[in-house]
Parts: sequence; C-alpha cells; structure tokens
Amino acid sequence: MNTSLPALLAALALGTALCNAPAAQADSGTAPAQDTGHDHHDHAHTSPHDHGDDAIYRGHFEDAQIADRPLSDWQGDWQSVYPLLQNGALAPVMAHKAEQGDKSAEAYTADYRTGYATDVDRIAIAGSTVTFFSGEGSVSGTYASDGYEVLTYEKGNRGVRFGFAKTAGDAKAPGYIQFSDHRIAPAASDHYHLYWGDDRAALLEEVTNWPTYYPSALSAEEIVEEMLAH
Repeated sequence: MNTSLPALLAALALGTALCNAPAAQADSGTAPAQDTGHDHHDHAHTSPHDHGDDAIYRGHFEDAQIADRPLSDWQGDWQSVYPLLQNGALAPVMAHKAEQGDKSAEAYTADYRTGYATDVDRIAIAGSTVTFFSGEGSVSGTYASDGYEVLTYEKGNRGVRFGFAKTAGDAKAPGYIQFSDHRIAPAASDHYHLYWGDDRAALLEEVTNWPTYYPSALSAEEIVEEMLAH
C-alpha cells in the first residue's frame, strides 16, 4: 500500500498504505468517499492553468466526456514532491492553501505529509515500462491498460483513475498502477498522483495517501510556481 519502495520491496502497495479509509466509489450510487484534503477534493485553485475546462479540473463533468487514456500520457522522468515538503520548499504552497482554505498552513502541511508520503522518489515511464526508484534500488514492470474508474467524493465532485495492469517484469513491481491527474481524456500530463499495489480493488479505496510526481527536470522553485498556479 502506498508507502514506499522499502515497502514496495516488501509489500509494494504505495497507493493504499497510510489508511484504507472508506473511499471513493466506482460510481455505483453507493456512499461517496471521505474527503481528506486532497487536491481533488478541496482544491483551492483559481486558474485552470492549462488544464482545459476548469469545471473538469474541479471534478465536475459528464460521463460522456471521459475517454480511456494510453500510458504515453504519463511518459517521462518524474520526481516525488514529498522531499520538497519535508525540506520546507513547499511552504509557500501550504501558506497559500491556508489563505484560501479553512486550516492553518501547519495543518495543511500535516495533511500533505501523509498524502505525499513515499520512499519512491523517482518514476521513469518509457513505452510500456514503468520503473520505480528509491534508496533501495529500482524495480520495473511492463503494463497494459486496465481501464478506468470514476470515483465520487464526499463533496459531490468526482475523479477518474486510469489504471494499468502488469503484464511482465520484476516480481516486486506492483501488479496495478492507477493515475489521477485531474484530466478525464487523452492529454499529456504535467503532474499526477499515483496509486499502486497488488490489490486493484483496495487501491480504489485509497484517498489518504496519494504520492505526487512532477517532471524531474523542474526545480523546486518551478514546482512551487506550478502548484500556486493551480
């Protein structure tokens, strides 16, 4: 569950580690997910920032607007933002959230310390291969589309998880990975939240831990600018 590569090498399930809280439903009409402060749920952004329709970014869309996406939408080399939260580089982002929201900067930092938590500090995606890096080394797998799930959150907005299932690769590479990046149709991603593990259904229940990745080429300052623009 979504903890790390040490945990990935032990139980590789980064997306479901810190709390399998009753979560989003795959639009079955059942009880909605608990709200945990994640960007998908209480985003305090004021600009679509190249995310297309602002309503979609905020989680308000029609089913007819959703379309399956290829793994190529997430191609590239990506860095975890968790180290940036730990070293204080994201303090301006937390301060901005406090200005827009109903918590202190310290409270938001605590929420995101849980949300961003991971030891997988880098992910490389090339073709159908996804490689997870941590201080323990790396593991790789090849993945094929596993469809998507539409999740309904407590506040009434929705999100789409685009999933891929492992078809080959290292035994310790996760069996399933699920991307969430506020988009609902094919488009190159500029950042994403990733959930992974060997239990597909359990991953869909995770709304507390959502390791987040931005392009490795971006500096800490550039990532802060991107986040503030949201």
